[in-house]
This record gives sequence, structure tokens and C-alpha cells, in this order.
Amino acid sequence: MATVKLGDLSKKMARLDVCMMTTKASRGGLSSRPMSNNGDVEYDGNSYFFTYEDSKVASELKANKSVSLGFQGKDMLFITIAGKATLVKSKTRLQQHWLDELKMWFKEGIETTGIIMIHVKADSIKYWHKEEQGEIKVK
Repeated sequence: MATVKLGDLSKKMARLDVCMMTTKASRGGLSSRPMSNNGDVEYDGNSYFFTYEDSKVASELKANKSVSLGFQGKDMLFITIAGKATLVKSKTRLQQHWLDELKMWFKEGIETTGIIMIHVKADSIKYWHKEEQGEIKVK
């Protein structure tokens, strides 16, 4: 598996939004769900997702911060990101990643009761694009 630069991978991710986020479930198995990257795709090793503090995903991440993100793009592009998640409540930080399209789920914007943000910091990234594949270890 070749090593690629994060900037090169970021270009490949430019139009990817929805991923499958996998967390460790409370009974020891795995739990996956689709999550929107909110158009925040100038990728630098950090991903941000909005959810509710009382959601199942937030509960699972409070118990175990390990997370995997799986993206699929056009032209046989697949990306997996393994990392650690933190739950963010700071309105200032939420505002930095807010898009008005999110009002579809959070009617009051960042003032929505119980809104939080999941920040995933990548540890490693793997990608496959046709016959090409690579891996990045994020520092």
C-alpha cells in the first residue's frame, strides 16, 4: 500500500459528504449510521458532524471514543478513516462548522436544545481508487 499526502487525498474527498460512521455499541458489537460531513470537506484530518446529546451515537462515543468513517465517491473511490471522537458543546465551535442546510434537522440552529458536534480526529486513513490504493498515518 502506497503512502499519499493528505492534501492529495483532500482533493479526492472534495465532493464527498455522507459517510457511514461506525462506533462500538453498548453490547460490544458495532453500530453504523449515515452521517453528513456538512459540506465541511476541505479535509485536514478532522471531520465534524452534528447530532443531539441524547442520541445513541453520542452515548456510544461517551463510552468508547474509537470511530471509523467510510466514504464512497464516484469512479470507484473508497476511503476509510479510523480515529478518535470528542463531543463538542461550545457554541463558538459549533458556529465555525454550521451550515444553514442543517436547520432541516436542527430547527433553532446552534441554539437547538441538546445540539452537539462530533469532532473526529483521524489516526489513519486508507483509500482505494480503481487500482490505486494508499494509506496515511496522521500525526
